Amino acid sequence: MNEINSSNAVNRWRLILGGLSDRQLEFSGSERDIQSFRDMEQLLDYLYSRAQGDDVRSEDRKGSLDKTQLTAAKWITKVRTLFPKQTAEVLEKHALEEFNMTELLTDKKILEQMKPDMDLLKTVLQLKHLMKGEVLETAKMIAKKVADELRQKLENDIRRSILGRIDRNSSSPVHSARNLDITKTIRRNLKNYNAELDKIILQDIYFSNRVKKYNNKRVIIAIDESGSMTGSIIYSAVMAQIISNLPFAEIKLVIFDTSIVDLSEQADDPAQILMSVQLGGGTNIGKALAYCEQLIQTPAHTCVLVVTDLYEGAPEKYLLNTSKNIIESGAKLSYLTALDEEANASFDRHLGQKLADMGAFVGALTPEQLGDYIGRIFS
Repeated sequence: MNEINSSNAVNRWRLILGGLSDRQLEFSGSERDIQSFRDMEQLLDYLYSRAQGDDVRSEDRKGSLDKTQLTAAKWITKVRTLFPKQTAEVLEKHALEEFNMTELLTDKKILEQMKPDMDLLKTVLQLKHLMKGEVLETAKMIAKKVADELRQKLENDIRRSILGRIDRNSSSPVHSARNLDITKTIRRNLKNYNAELDKIILQDIYFSNRVKKYNNKRVIIAIDESGSMTGSIIYSAVMAQIISNLPFAEIKLVIFDTSIVDLSEQADDPAQILMSVQLGGGTNIGKALAYCEQLIQTPAHTCVLVVTDLYEGAPEKYLLNTSKNIIESGAKLSYLTALDEEANASFDRHLGQKLADMGAFVGALTPEQLGDYIGRIFS
């Protein structure tokens, strides 16, 4: 134990002094630990190389051996992944207040010039509570663009994966006057109201899917707002939109931390969902699951997907009991510990094993794998 504590102390001193200090120390521990500390050092170098003065982290430092070229967007995302929450908040505060990384929050033009990709969207979600005015509006446009690109990339494969298993003879719903969704069309076009004409200009027209009238399948998605789940949150919102447009099922969507927000009415608008997310805070998975249980009408035709890292902030007993009730009712219960293109999960494996032993699916999936999984459930 003393040897482990000594090793940790040396590693922390190396982070403080920096890799190019006069007396360079080497990181020690397992290969995974060493790589983790190297990544941490690169993040610290990126930030403190901006500082002025005689600090060992001067502007001519070259950082760690990691070949990844950091950007402000990637930096903020990785800081939240590698460092404890309190430490990450201190580093972010330094970055924003002292070392001239405020461009993401204050300069609309800078934000517009950045490539709208997953890294930038993750950063937007983590910092949007600090954005105001035109910068916030630009952030919303970034969320919409990235979400739309993801949907276009995934939609055809997901539809084929799910519908191919459920009904190979299914056809696309027909857009006709009798299935015009008037309420949704008006609600979504209110922003296009023309004061001079005193009319709402209909730029987008929505149709209800009449096939749903003859099906009672329901997919319930509950998304954990934890900061470590940012990538999974983005993919979950996009998947909810894709599933909501399928003819066989109704989608219910909630986001949660210690509170619960039902966003089912916005399930086909992932950008709006993402801008509603408030990353961080506590986590009460059991409370969220109990809410999902109330949404189950026909258990045999219901799939409950909880996107979470399973780090429960409340007592486990309530979560386990509610999980047992849902499984015994005949509904399918799944805990997705990651839902993204890499499906690399970090989660509470002890709690995950208890839920798996109970009969729940526990694991990480890519969106394509989730589509195939849902198709198998309802086929």
